[in-house]
Amino acid sequence: MNVRDAKLWEQHCCLPLVTASSDESGADIAEVARYPLGSYVSVNVGFSPHSYAVATALAEEFRRKALLDGRFRMVDEVPDDNLITLAFDLEDSGPLEGDLDNVAHFHRLGVRSMLPSYNWANAAGCGCLDADDTGLTGYGRDLVAEMNRVGMVVDGSHCSTRTGLDLASATQVPMIYSHSNFSALWEHPRNITDEQAVECARTGGVVGINGVGIFLGPNGRDEGAQRVQAMADHIEYGVDLLGIDHIGIGSDYSFDHEDFNLELATHPEAFSEEYTKYGMLQWVPPEDVVTLPAVLRDRGFDEASIAAVYGGNFARVAVRSRATGR
Repeated sequence: MNVRDAKLWEQHCCLPLVTASSDESGADIAEVARYPLGSYVSVNVGFSPHSYAVATALAEEFRRKALLDGRFRMVDEVPDDNLITLAFDLEDSGPLEGDLDNVAHFHRLGVRSMLPSYNWANAAGCGCLDADDTGLTGYGRDLVAEMNRVGMVVDGSHCSTRTGLDLASATQVPMIYSHSNFSALWEHPRNITDEQAVECARTGGVVGINGVGIFLGPNGRDEGAQRVQAMADHIEYGVDLLGIDHIGIGSDYSFDHEDFNLELATHPEAFSEEYTKYGMLQWVPPEDVVTLPAVLRDRGFDEASIAAVYGGNFARVAVRSRATGR
């Protein structure tokens, strides 16, 4: 396969999210069209602060705007390689509000992956910033079973080490780390251990490499080229560790990066010093993500390997993770 014909699978990015005082997020769905036509793009529709009602409204709003735009088709519609396929993800199980029936509700809205926990412990498990890591809870295991049944992919990003390992042992279909880098290359609590990655791969899963400066190393405003190279470093490391079938791209690009940096400055207690000590966070934008095939080619990757990382691996997980009906 010529990678120029391959389709990008972007497993996680973020648009501005609604606040409690707003009726609409104000998100411009057209921003997602900065990815090439034919791409698959998963957009976040909520995380730990968001209620069932807010996450539902976000998914409905994004879907409506996408279909009006004309350059998108939803993940549950007829495939069209001339359009961007849009799916949603949840970065915490909080919007379920403890009701496992809501997994199916969000799946109907287009949510195809979900993190049990975001940074801090909740009813499902622990987060990567928790000092006391007790892993997945009983409710968390029930959540994994229901996600498997419905066809929603279990995502270990932002979870604690033990929670991630427990997810790998609990799931009956491939799990993912949608946007997590390797702590062996850059030590940060948001990055994952080799053991987590190996256990994820054992399920048939994929680790999506992100482009966030503080999770890569180079976070300077003028270090965009270094961030792309650092993403390639993590891709190479992951391929060496896990094999070519288990690495993908989940850049975690924040179209709302100004709002996110303001949130860090205004509410540092919601994160930790590991987020706030670096100054303004920087990301690898879509225009740079699409240069990764050329970077990997320069590093000796063949076309089939590039196509696997660029999209094929996450596409395989999506097929294998469809509803089990158990």
